[in-house]
Amino acid sequence: MNAAREFLDHPLSGGNPPEWASGWGEDRFGPWVEIEVDGVVQRLRWIPQGRFMMGSPDDEPGRFNQEGPRHEVTLARGFWLFDTPVTQALWHMVMGEARSRFRGDQRPVEQVTWEQANAFLERINERIPGLDLVLPTEAQWERACRAGSNGPLYRVLPSEAVSADELAWCSANSGRETHDVKQKSPNAWGLYDMLGNVWEWTEDHWHGHYRGAPEDGKAWYTGPGGSRVVRGGSWLASARFVSCAVRNHNRPGGRFGDLGFRCARVQA
Repeated sequence: MNAAREFLDHPLSGGNPPEWASGWGEDRFGPWVEIEVDGVVQRLRWIPQGRFMMGSPDDEPGRFNQEGPRHEVTLARGFWLFDTPVTQALWHMVMGEARSRFRGDQRPVEQVTWEQANAFLERINERIPGLDLVLPTEAQWERACRAGSNGPLYRVLPSEAVSADELAWCSANSGRETHDVKQKSPNAWGLYDMLGNVWEWTEDHWHGHYRGAPEDGKAWYTGPGGSRVVRGGSWLASARFVSCAVRNHNRPGGRFGDLGFRCARVQA
């Protein structure tokens, strides 16, 4: 079956890549596009529109209270998402500086504040006209992470159940450091390191529950300032945090060796 048929709203169905893309195609995971900055290539995966259940059910083992109440979210538009966290190589080419406690071109960049992540977005969007990257909303992040799964872990393919160790670098297997991206199994939509390695900034302000949360996948704002949601767990976090529903937060100026980000592009 043509993989593109499973993504009825994806923008490559007409056979034309976006003007900002340096490469494009599709494989068993679905459509992809690539961007290039001074020789550093970053792939983006297509996340289809649709409904999903956000959060965890009350009876899920090991859940935290802030993962509920579980609720249905509908994304009216699909979007592109980096298939990995932003790497140190891409950060260096865009920002012109080295950053991170654990150095390595293919390791995720860390020690990046929410404000600095947004500075990166502004600069890369200036470099590549029409790219228009943003931080994903919390709902977009969870939709992408789950890739159709309703359990605590995503599956590599719909029929393949995997363990936390196969998916994520966490305190039990990381050796207390980050690792190169794409060393663990991707989810069913071709995304790597959605769980573990580094926490990832999202656009939303932090709320300790989902009561009153947007049902359309948009960011949940509460006014100026305030902590921002981070998702995914990290090399420093225990395996309990390796879950599609686990959520945490940091102040926008927070800068830590287990905190990075990935970028999204929402279709116009």
